[in-house]
Amino acid sequence: MSSTRPQRMKDLLTAGLAPTACEIEDDSAMHAGHAGAASGGGHYRLHLVSARFEGLNKVARHRLVYDCLREMMQKDIHALAMTLLTPAEALSS
Repeated sequence: MSSTRPQRMKDLLTAGLAPTACEIEDDSAMHAGHAGAASGGGHYRLHLVSARFEGLNKVARHRLVYDCLREMMQKDIHALAMTLLTPAEALSS
């Protein structure tokens, strides 16, 4: 089941944020034995580029992502590290 989580995450993020880039890495294996892993929640690293982030600070960008992934946050996702950029920021990095 966990192998379908990144794809489900990508589907939800694509529907909500229309990203120009969306990469999700599953780091769950590196956290085996961690309390969050015991509950079944995965550890993920997200790199997402979206024009929806224009004019928003880091907290507001994170809220948009959490809103998109709301249905997965309680059970499927234990930890989510995020890099969230606008298209202009992505070009300059």
